[in-house]
Order: sequence, then C-alpha cells, then structure tokens
Amino acid sequence: MLATLAVRAFRRYLLGQLASNIGTWMQRAAQDLLVLQLTGNSGRSVGIVTALQFLPQTLFGLTGGVLADRCPRRRLLLVTQTTMAAQSLLLGVLTVTGTVSLPSVYALAVALGTATAVDGPARNALISDLVARDQVAAAVSLNSAQFNVARILGPAAAGLTVAAVGTGPVFLVNAVSYLAVLYGLCTLPSGELRHPERRPPGHERLTDAFRHIATTPELLLPIALIAFVGTFGLNFQVTVSLVAVTVFHSGAAAFGCLSAAYAAGGLVGALLAAGGKHPPTARRLITATVAFGVLEATLGLMPGYGTFTALLVPVGFAAVIVTTTANALTQLHVDPHLRGRVLSVYFLVLLGGTPVGAPLVGVVSDALGPRSALILGGAISAASALALSAWSTKRHRLDQRRKATGPAGAPLAETSDTWAGGAARP
Repeated sequence: MLATLAVRAFRRYLLGQLASNIGTWMQRAAQDLLVLQLTGNSGRSVGIVTALQFLPQTLFGLTGGVLADRCPRRRLLLVTQTTMAAQSLLLGVLTVTGTVSLPSVYALAVALGTATAVDGPARNALISDLVARDQVAAAVSLNSAQFNVARILGPAAAGLTVAAVGTGPVFLVNAVSYLAVLYGLCTLPSGELRHPERRPPGHERLTDAFRHIATTPELLLPIALIAFVGTFGLNFQVTVSLVAVTVFHSGAAAFGCLSAAYAAGGLVGALLAAGGKHPPTARRLITATVAFGVLEATLGLMPGYGTFTALLVPVGFAAVIVTTTANALTQLHVDPHLRGRVLSVYFLVLLGGTPVGAPLVGVVSDALGPRSALILGGAISAASALALSAWSTKRHRLDQRRKATGPAGAPLAETSDTWAGGAARP
C-alpha cells in the first residue's frame, strides 16, 4: 500500500479524486433530501431520480468503454469532469434561486448520468496506467478507500449544511470541488503513464470484450455476481434516506450520520483490502457477498435507530470488500487492450442495473416499507453468490475432466494453474 502511494502520478490522481468525491457525495445526499422535500417524502420519486441518474450507464456505458480504449484517457476525463461540474453548478443556481422543480431535477440527473457513463471506464482504466501490475490490487483498494472517506465526510457535511442553509449551497460546493480533480488531471506527468500499445483502427469492437469475458472464468464470475449485487443489493442511496425519514422520522443530520456509518465500514474494508498480502480471489468474493447479503437482510430487522446505525458499519465493510475484490479481479485478468471495454461492461452491470433496482426498491418501500426492501436485496445478493459458486465449481470440474482426457481421450498431466473459485485459467 505504501509503495503504491509512493507513485507520484497515482498519488496526485488519488488526492484530486478525494476532493471531488467529497463534493459528489454531498450532492447525492442533498439531491435525495431535495426530492423528498419537493414530493412530500415520496420513496417512488427518490427511486425514479436515482434510476434516471443511472439509466445512461445502461444506454451509453459501453460506448464509454470504447472511447476509453480509443481516446487518450486523460483528455477524455477532462471533458467529462467539466461537464459534471457544469451540471452541479446549474442545479445549485436553480435551487438557490427557488426555481428548481422535480422535472428539472430529473433532467439534470440524466445529464449527470450521461457524463458519468463515459467517465467511469476511462477513470478506472487510468488506475492501471498509473501503477505497475503488482500494484493494481492495492491501487484499486486505495481508490475505494478515498471513495469511502468521501462517503463518510460528504453526506455528513451535506446533512449539516442542508440543516443550516438548505440544499442549494451543497450543489455549488460540489461544482467547485471538481476544480481539484481537473487540476490533478492537468498536472499528471505524461511520461509516467503506462499506455497500452495502440492497435490499428477497427480493433475497438465491443464484441471482443464480450467474447473475452465469456471465455475467461476469472472475469465472468465477478462480473456476473456484481450484476445481481448492483441491481438488488446496493440501493442504499434510496433505502437509507427512506429509513431515516419515514421509519425513524429524523432529519438531514440523522440521515448524514447513517450514511457516514455505512461509509466508515467501507473505509475499513478498503484499507484492509489495500494492505492485504494476498491477491484477491474468487473464493473471497463469494464469501464476502454471502456475508453482505446476510448482513443487509438483518439490517432490515433492526428495531431502533441506534442498532440500525451500528449494523450499517459491518454492512458497509462487506459491501466494499465485494466491490473492491470484483473490481481488482477484473483489472488483473483483463487483456490491457480491452481494459476500457471490459470495465465498461463491469460498470454497466454494477450501475446499469440501478434503473431496474432503484424503482423496484421505491415501490417495495412504499408498499411494504423500506425494511422489506433491505431484506429482499440482501436475500437476492446472498442467493446469487451461492448459485454462482455452485456454477463455478461445476464448470471447474468439467474443465478438469476435459483437461485430464484431452481432445482425443488421451490422459494429460494435471495443471495446478487454477483460480480460487474453481475454473482453470484459459
């Protein structure tokens, strides 16, 4: 971890992301509270605005992956980050002047989501351009750590700011925070970036990424699993705000504390993953996902604000272990020439499922209460991990049997080059 932090280019990138993400988390919390204010505490409306923000990931996320492999990533990020800053500025001006409306929040959520869909693959692929291969897992975990530091500070700061001066100033603060990441990108020493060898035009096809994933077990398992978890389990942006307002009848400050508790657990998980001596494995991913699902379902049964807040810490811990392990496995096993496109698929299933999951959570919350939405999300996450574990074990046995007999039925020497979840390396 310390060796990775010693890389100047990565350290500069990390600090810029930290400053920007604090502002981003402030805006996410304030946006949910603004929608609740505009609609009279409608869980369905919170689910809709969340879905609209992530819908472009479904529509344009794969295009973002192609651009990340085709265009200089730093230049692409300068465009997307500037666009997101403009979105925050406009939302802040509308809110401060009292002209904001629910349709305008919806429209700006789509604009933000579109920029994010293009930004995500390039931003995450850039990590592998900044560090050596043996530092990728630590770099991914440190990036997750800064994300969770921001998740702690952002919602807490947003709750206090909204309680003091309203939601408008929060969006303006986020607009200013983008200057930090823009400065970091402009000052990255280009000589220290590890660019993959460019291939001739016409080799940036999406079908190559899907074929690579389908034929690489080390990629297929984490991407398939994160699809279920991202769609049904990681909807805390909707459920936590609903629990705070409709179950515990608390305000913005209490909502900020709940978000901070979840992020605190995530920060511990990210630091533990970054400092670990062992590389990420599929077995760790399966175990962490089952634990996360059980904890999330249990969270829905917590009777009071104190116990709910306390359990959010291990829930956040498990959630980050799941996402960082899946991300690291994907980064480590992807062909460098396909990194942007494969990561766009990864983020498509992680974030692109939100347009389905978030409205579903909102509908379940309105009909049965937000506690039921937590129980359902946890149960689906744990069940999908167990099912995919059984599938990977079966596939591993078939591959081993095929290797043992050979194409013509002749016995072959066994190979020890197997991955922790079961299937042999291709």
